[in-house]
Amino acid sequence: MFRSLIATFLIALGLTGCSTTRLVDSDVRSYASPPAVPVGAHYQFERLPSQQANAAQQARLEAMAQQALAKVGLQRDDTGASYGVQVSAGVKVDPYSPGDGPYDGGWPGWSLGFGLHSGHMMIGGSRTMYGFPGFGVPDRPYYWRQVSLIIRRVSTHQVVYETQAAHDGPWSDNDAILPAMLDAALKDFPHPTQGVRRVNIEISR
Repeated sequence: MFRSLIATFLIALGLTGCSTTRLVDSDVRSYASPPAVPVGAHYQFERLPSQQANAAQQARLEAMAQQALAKVGLQRDDTGASYGVQVSAGVKVDPYSPGDGPYDGGWPGWSLGFGLHSGHMMIGGSRTMYGFPGFGVPDRPYYWRQVSLIIRRVSTHQVVYETQAAHDGPWSDNDAILPAMLDAALKDFPHPTQGVRRVNIEISR
């Protein structure tokens, strides 16, 4: 029984390692005000004072947003744009994933075989599993990200489109994750589905 469980675990691990893509799942909430932004509309980026103070970082984010906006038919025009776009992103890093953390006691509940939990090796086969510090794998940081896009009509300063996407996971590469989140945030533009929706975007590993 024990050997069978180990074999199943290793096979599953091997299949996971063969994948060439990963899924970025974002919770998206969008709002639109009529009239809708027309396909082919020209826009320019707008910055808050705090974003101007971090110009290099903001320029990288705007370059990602430009690619996402192009996919929905909008064109960047820094001299004669009808719309202004404000893009922002936030990243929070936790030392442990949700429900995970350093623990030196027992975990109540049924269990079979062995597993890894927050850098501790767990062993047991009944109602309790005990953790032993110093064994297993190192703790992995966990990332919480959010991106936001606000589109205003330049002539009136009216907000005509607002969208946010939130994603959390173990991956640290912002340059790969943020573009996928921006694509998710613009899903169904300029006529978004009401309420919070889950949008999945596949990217390369």
